[in-house]
Amino acid sequence: MSESIREIGERMIEEAAVILPAGPICDDCLGRAFARCGHGLSNSERGRSLRTLLAMLGRSGKSGAAEISTAETGIAGVGTARSDTTRTCWLCAGLFGRVAEFAGRAAVMAEGVEFDSYLFGVKLTPRLKQMEAFFDERFSSAHNEPLKHALNREVGKAFEAQVGRGTVAFTNPHLLFVIDLNNDTIELRTLSLYFYGRYCKLIRGIPQTRWPCRACQGKGCKGCSFTGKQYPESVEELIAAPFIAASTAKAAHLHGAGREDIDARMLGPGRPFVLELLSPKQRLLDIASLQRAVNTASAGKVEVSDLRSVSRETVAMVKEVRAEKVYRARVSFAREISSVDLSNALSSLVGTIEQRTPVRVSHRRADLVRKRRLLTAGGTLLSPCEADLVLQGESGLYIKELISGDEGRTVPSLTELLGVASRVAELDVIDVVSASFPD
Repeated sequence: MSESIREIGERMIEEAAVILPAGPICDDCLGRAFARCGHGLSNSERGRSLRTLLAMLGRSGKSGAAEISTAETGIAGVGTARSDTTRTCWLCAGLFGRVAEFAGRAAVMAEGVEFDSYLFGVKLTPRLKQMEAFFDERFSSAHNEPLKHALNREVGKAFEAQVGRGTVAFTNPHLLFVIDLNNDTIELRTLSLYFYGRYCKLIRGIPQTRWPCRACQGKGCKGCSFTGKQYPESVEELIAAPFIAASTAKAAHLHGAGREDIDARMLGPGRPFVLELLSPKQRLLDIASLQRAVNTASAGKVEVSDLRSVSRETVAMVKEVRAEKVYRARVSFAREISSVDLSNALSSLVGTIEQRTPVRVSHRRADLVRKRRLLTAGGTLLSPCEADLVLQGESGLYIKELISGDEGRTVPSLTELLGVASRVAELDVIDVVSASFPD
């Protein structure tokens, strides 16, 4: 049977009368023990009301209960000369008295940053964790609120009052402040911005993402003109530059649905990607204007389309989807072949392909035999020693090795079926296909 209001009130008074004599405790920590009682009240108001009521009843610190000692908690200094309630709270060590300070420091860090939502988190010191655990054991209550929850809320309220904007958000807040009490620091983590679109790479010779210099591993050396890069530019850098400038972001990452070889172009509707902006100060961006800026600045190199704002979850979708790829390959043959030979070989090539990790990537990928399917294959001879092929395959199918055979590591291959050494002279990706993409 549920307790009556009177019974609840009497029990609260009895519990508070046991807590108060244990040592000086602030109104916030006293109120936390009864946080689930009463609506519309702060913990400080709860604690102050209970303290006042007990004083009126003559029970403030007069119950005869023993003051908490160092021996009980195992924490030096606890209980020593602490009967004066004006002294520092034995439980939080005056932490709630620093709420305005924490909020002020956070407000300074947020200056110049656009945001609509925020959240505070705190890392407690070992002493505070011990005291919290001891309090829960010694003064067990179903109405208690953890110190971390209470402090996060109070600092958040004070922060919002100081900056005059924003609301707390427990999922994907624009700003996340982490108060580390171990070293008295506050870390600001700004929620990344994400933009989905498709890119075309119109020239050969540039990588999808920034490629650290092989010689210096990105540190900078004579070989890379102290840029730290193997290649002067990348698709990622060309797309990101206008976005970084507009958002004042620290950096950007391009997450692609796979990647083409450096010497291959990406044509057709383009490759799906998500651009992530790290720690942006400006969140309200004119996406259409930025798309034009990318295409103007990178004309003839990279072109983007269909840009839109998306959530972080889109990154995983784009990177994990097993999309089919359509390629156009200009293939050279070691000797002349006929159209009939080419047609028969391509027909026989369609189906399951077994590929051992290619020699050209074996230094960075596990040596495995992978089974992939070539879905369609067609082509025409441009000359007796050259052909133009269009091939569609499953994700992960190596096209260059499908043509050359890679010294027998790919079976079957066009070289094997023709009986003529074959190689890809030029390769273009002309489509990346999946119903999962948000086009």
